[in-house]
Amino acid sequence: MALAAAPLRRFQTTPPRPQPFSAPQRHARLRPRHLQRSPPPILTAAAVAPLTAADTEERKHELLRAVQETGRGSAAGPDQRAAIEEAIVCMEELGAGEGTPLDLAALDGTWRLCYTSASDVLVLFEAADRLPLLQIGQIYQKFECKDRSDGGVVRNVVRWSIENLLEEQEGATLMVSAKFDVLSKRNIFLQFEEVAVENIKISEQLQALIAPAILPRSFFSLQILQFLKTFRAQVPVNGPERVQTRTFPSFQVRV
Repeated sequence: MALAAAPLRRFQTTPPRPQPFSAPQRHARLRPRHLQRSPPPILTAAAVAPLTAADTEERKHELLRAVQETGRGSAAGPDQRAAIEEAIVCMEELGAGEGTPLDLAALDGTWRLCYTSASDVLVLFEAADRLPLLQIGQIYQKFECKDRSDGGVVRNVVRWSIENLLEEQEGATLMVSAKFDVLSKRNIFLQFEEVAVENIKISEQLQALIAPAILPRSFFSLQILQFLKTFRAQVPVNGPERVQTRTFPSFQVRV
């Protein structure tokens, strides 16, 4: 049997001179392999645990606690507004993604205002503070968009009163009506149509002055009472159309 011999190799007898390396490399070489840092994990939407029903209820209660004692926004300070804005954003996260259309069936109905930072609403509260006889009651938004997918009608309803002349808080109604078209989940296109004053409810003091209980009611006094009861004044609005977004955070609850 023939045997082939491998060629003879020369081996270096002196150890090689170590190559210089930078400070980061020095630390990297000295760090044991099992202690070396691993790259940070990449978080994806699938890794985020879905919210439970308890989480949803907790966020609702946090928002309700935040808007308490703010005078529907008129008495809120900067810290309160920041906390409320954060709570509103947390509530918005409970909704579907940006690509999901606005659910008009869920929006349809009457909503009562609990908090706002919109200047055109806060001016009403400021007027009530300056004018002692003026009272601002509940404020509602009525959406009429059932069985619709593109828009509908929205009515802003303000209950107000004048002390000693009208019933307390609910003496009259100011209503602003507009058509709206859905642009996105956060934007609607408004086209205002009408401003009206209606549902006049006079106070017992004024009613007794017009038609005293101790005297028989005349035809004239009855006509006055009937006129006030059915009074409605409306003014068509031909102002500019505008897009409404959630620039001013508001919080409402369904009635």
